[in-house]
Amino acid sequence: MDLTIKNISKKLDKKIILEDVNLNLKSGKVYVFVGRNGSGKTTLFRLVSGLVKPTSGEIIWDGKILGKDIKIIPKLGMILENAGLYPDLSAYENLKLLADINHFIGKDEIVQVIKRVGLDPDDKKPFKKFSLGMKQRLMVAQAIMEKPDLILLDEPTNALDFDGVDDVRQILMEERDRGAMILLATHNADDIKMLADEIYQVNNGKIEKVEE
Repeated sequence: MDLTIKNISKKLDKKIILEDVNLNLKSGKVYVFVGRNGSGKTTLFRLVSGLVKPTSGEIIWDGKILGKDIKIIPKLGMILENAGLYPDLSAYENLKLLADINHFIGKDEIVQVIKRVGLDPDDKKPFKKFSLGMKQRLMVAQAIMEKPDLILLDEPTNALDFDGVDDVRQILMEERDRGAMILLATHNADDIKMLADEIYQVNNGKIEKVEE
C-alpha cells in the first residue's frame, strides 16, 4: 500500500497551516513527524483521516483519491488530539460499539486487544473513571483492534507510565512488522530513536525529511 500526499495545502481563516506538501509513504514503516505545537502535524493527520478537506492538492491511498474515489481510507486506525471514547461505557463496551460499525472483529478479538494493551476486559468501570494512562491504553486498543492498514497516532505515549510506554512501543513495532503503515507525531526523543524508519520535520507549513 502507498500513501501519496500530492501538493497538499491547507488554509484556515487565511492562515497557511500546510503549504505544498509532497510525501510518498509505504506500508511496513513507521514515519515520525516532529515539530513544535501548532506546526501542522495534527492538521496533516486530520487531512489523511478525511476529517478535514485540503484547500488544494490530493491525498491518494492505494491509487484512489481521498474525497473523490473513496470517502475515507478503508482500514484506518487513529488516535488524534483531544479525541475520546464514550465516558459511561466500559473498555469492552466501548470497543464493542466501535467494532459493530464495520463488523471486522468479534468478541474474542476485542478481549484479546484489551489484554494486549494491559487492561482487564472484565473490568466494568466506565471510561470516565479511568486514569489518564488507562484511557491512553484503551485509545491505542481502539486504533489497532481491526488490524488497520494505516495507523495515525498523535502523541500515543502521553500520560503513560514507564511500563505503558514500553508496551505501546512494542505494539507499534509489532504492527509495523505485520505490514501496517504508521504515521506518528511525537515529542518523545526515545520514541523517535526506537520507532522511526523515517523522520519528517514540520515547520511553518512545510514538511521536510530529516536526513540521518
